[in-house]
Amino acid sequence: MSMIAEMVARGAAATPQKTALIQDDEALDYATLHDLTRRCVAALKASGIGKGDRVAFLGLNHIDYVILLIAALRLGAVTVAVNWRLVPREIAYIVQDAGARLLLTQSAVLDNALAVRGEAGLETILLSDGAFEGRHDFRTWLQGFAADDSVAALDPADVAVQLYTSGTTGHPKGALLTHGSLTASLSQGRKIGEDWAAWWPSDVSLVAMPLFHIGGTAWVMQTLNGGGTGVILAQPDIAAIIATVQQHGITKMFAVPAVLNMILNHPDAAGADFSSMRVLPYGASPIPLDVLSRSMQMFPNAEFVQMYGATETSGTIVYLPPEDHDVAGTPRMKGCGKPFPDVELRIVGEDGQDRAPGEVGEVWVRAPLVMAGYHNLPEANASAFVQGWYRTGDAAYRDADGYLYLYDRVKDMIVSGGENIYPAEVENALHHHPAVRDCAVIGVPDPRWGEAVKAIVVLKDGEAVEADALIAFARTHIAGFKCPKSVDFVSELPRNPSGKIFKKELRKLYWQEGERQIG
Repeated sequence: MSMIAEMVARGAAATPQKTALIQDDEALDYATLHDLTRRCVAALKASGIGKGDRVAFLGLNHIDYVILLIAALRLGAVTVAVNWRLVPREIAYIVQDAGARLLLTQSAVLDNALAVRGEAGLETILLSDGAFEGRHDFRTWLQGFAADDSVAALDPADVAVQLYTSGTTGHPKGALLTHGSLTASLSQGRKIGEDWAAWWPSDVSLVAMPLFHIGGTAWVMQTLNGGGTGVILAQPDIAAIIATVQQHGITKMFAVPAVLNMILNHPDAAGADFSSMRVLPYGASPIPLDVLSRSMQMFPNAEFVQMYGATETSGTIVYLPPEDHDVAGTPRMKGCGKPFPDVELRIVGEDGQDRAPGEVGEVWVRAPLVMAGYHNLPEANASAFVQGWYRTGDAAYRDADGYLYLYDRVKDMIVSGGENIYPAEVENALHHHPAVRDCAVIGVPDPRWGEAVKAIVVLKDGEAVEADALIAFARTHIAGFKCPKSVDFVSELPRNPSGKIFKKELRKLYWQEGERQIG
């Protein structure tokens, strides 16, 4: 029996009338949510979906995604949440790679879904907000089926969720998160036994981070597994976050540093009452100490906890507890914290040997939280895993107390507003432009997003193109958030004797001495 498949059923049995999810003017109690998920099981079965089949979601955060997710968990199907900001070419790759047969989407992005339908082999498209092709909207469609109480025979190794991460070579990779890895992730807070990690029946959590990220999906699962109430926002609109915290008395909220910074700078925050906030985990990218200190002052009753993890680790593996935070700053606030109970860490040098405290190496992880691997990518799996240890691609060191401090990135990645962006994807798009001879993409400091994408471009002899035109061209190939925010033109790029671009040399032009160069 899968713990995560039964989380809503447990809530319905214990507190059937308690509100489980809220979005806009709708509130669903646990009994109603459980009824809808069981009807969804029946509806999926009638559509030919069974254990191991993929069902996809493309859209803004929505209660219907949670219904589909829980139903798929009970059925043993696998949910694939797709970033709605991607362009059709990117969406098509993910849906086709996953082999999704059914897609739940919304009118706002229906054109993108239809554009990829044939190429991706989608059999069924459903809308949350309207009828489509003879089917009612998703919720009305479910009402046509009797509740199915069955739960598939599930093993911890069975895949539960398939989330795509940006690819180092231009294509995203589908991380296979299992019933076992997600269950292990949800259980870590209970195992450490610290007050901040406990979920109380009175907890009201804000689900504002995108559900197509592990930070969103895992957070809504934590909420339901803990028997709390989740308030879902379609997207992390800052004014809406500020208003929702006050309206619903939010006690827990996960936020990326860029969102915290935008709250600090929003005019609505000045007179806001944030006293209800009990715990405020943050993470997904490094946070300036000034932003952290000011955030702690703005949320005076909240215990702040830094989270470090990845899609591939089913979320958080290392945390910085509240006692290591202080408005005045502490040395440990520059780091990520200490590993959860079930997490083993190694800091490994290029020679494959473990590094001593204070020495930098790559972070390797072994834990039941780690994914089963990447979908249909044996070569990527062979590279990502070494004798059961997952290589994160992050360079870091540990202090004498075992606390982790990120130093740099081994993998070439940019983190902008909590979104992971691989330069290879952006460079591939720019190389399609007929005027571009060579290019390199790096992350540069950005006060709003932490890091912004910059392209450094060498044009072909006799060719000319404006920066804005090049950015607009990139937008036709890749999602807008991946596109360069600025372009510099140079005559040559620095390369080593084997032809590899010296990106560290390029970064030095834009990062002040001592600034972190990892986003």
